[in-house]
Amino acid sequence: MSFPLLTTTAVLPAVGAVATAAVPAGRRTAAKWLALLVSLATFFLAVAVAVRYDPDGARYQLTESHAWISAFGVRYQLGVDGIGVALIALTALLIPFVILAGWHDADPLETGSRRWRPTQGFFALILAVEAMVIISFEATDVFLFYIFFEAMLIPMYFLIGGFGDRAHEHGEETAAAQRSYAAVKFLLYNLAGGLIMLAAVIGLYVVAGTFSLTEIAQARADGSLSMATSTERWLFLGFFFAFAVKAPLWPLHTWLPGAMGEATAPVAVLITAVVDKVGTFAMLRFCLQLFPEASRWATPVILVLALISILYGALLAVAQRDIKRLVAYASISHFGFIILGIFAMTSQGQSGATLYMVNHGISTAALLLVAGFLISRRGSRLIADYGGVQKVAPVLAGTFLIGGLATLSLPGLAPFVSEFLVLVGTFTRHPVIGVLATLGIVLAALYTLVLYQRTMTGPVRPEVTAMPDLRVRELVVVTPLIVLLVFLGVYPKPVADIVNPAVQQTMSDVHTTDPRPEVEAAK
Repeated sequence: MSFPLLTTTAVLPAVGAVATAAVPAGRRTAAKWLALLVSLATFFLAVAVAVRYDPDGARYQLTESHAWISAFGVRYQLGVDGIGVALIALTALLIPFVILAGWHDADPLETGSRRWRPTQGFFALILAVEAMVIISFEATDVFLFYIFFEAMLIPMYFLIGGFGDRAHEHGEETAAAQRSYAAVKFLLYNLAGGLIMLAAVIGLYVVAGTFSLTEIAQARADGSLSMATSTERWLFLGFFFAFAVKAPLWPLHTWLPGAMGEATAPVAVLITAVVDKVGTFAMLRFCLQLFPEASRWATPVILVLALISILYGALLAVAQRDIKRLVAYASISHFGFIILGIFAMTSQGQSGATLYMVNHGISTAALLLVAGFLISRRGSRLIADYGGVQKVAPVLAGTFLIGGLATLSLPGLAPFVSEFLVLVGTFTRHPVIGVLATLGIVLAALYTLVLYQRTMTGPVRPEVTAMPDLRVRELVVVTPLIVLLVFLGVYPKPVADIVNPAVQQTMSDVHTTDPRPEVEAAK
């Protein structure tokens, strides 16, 4: 038997979570270092997955398959395509930075009386989320995927509700109530989507007789499995609804601003840069592959919803007073671009959407983590409480600016390439929607530059005069992310080469080809 690399990549952070939680209460620093070392080891395993993956080889590679619940045909079945490889690498890359950025977020807190926050539990929960996300990207058994798609909600619930942001304009009791509300809303929305998906998963098994993604796809391809049109469409809607909640897509997005606003900055990165990517990934892997006819049928409505997400999210970002809620609404807009690219049904659009998942994860992590460092210094999330920061903390302001410019997809930074491909891919098949979607770029420039102007420029407010610049630990967090944004902005080929063959396979699944250009190239 070959070495079970995919299992090891997912199991290592799970074991690390248990070990971190078991560290004695008085050894908080040891728990932090253990969590960091486990996350770094997981990253090196993810690199090994990427190195061993052959973009020109079979669709699913490094496969593992073992009997699990034989009576119901459920198997422990793993495999990765290029899209899964890219997102596993993104997840494993970001978790060490999340841990370093949140190094003191669960330290003892003084609020009149001494109250202890369980440091070990905080870092154990982060590793648990990493394990569940990675196995979700690897699962090729629909039931196995569903288990971890839902299970990751539990540690996220505790991270949002139990380890909220300390920078709050209200008292501790009010802040705790708002954190609890945000966590419950997050859980209920995603559980509702998951329950509907569970009904669809059971329906798929009744129709196909198996949960294996590869077996169902093969049976659909060779004609041995056919679904009634109405059945396929209902099953598609059950899966898509759950993924649209997770993504999040308008109008199922309302849990995200509260969750990101009340969570610490590292946990907010975990939400939007890691966990939410499972939703858009699953649209490509499950919706398009299992239900090709239904995907084409639903495309016009989904494109309109994606367009609304782009414009609605950007407009609300412009109006925000809270830094983290602004980034949350900006993320809703960006996820609209990702879903637009997926359902444009062009290779450029889907390649752009996959690159966007990776690039959005890096750019949002950079912006949010620097924003978290800023907020921890001032003790406020309100934009109006800042001003003139670039004069007293120029490195912090500079990295904040680069993260913001990446968010607005400035040419030369990684998100530009993906957003450009999404818009090109959309315009070639749906020109009106492609043109309207470009308004999202204009609005992104508005909310990003206004945010920078109001917080970093102008007269120095008295409250920020003694604000320290980025420390060594914070520079270690931010610098690699900035380097990646520049590198992938000028040279996206390493990621594109991995994801493009998988995108072509997905296009084949839905029996769609790129439209011919209206003007032929000169010979």
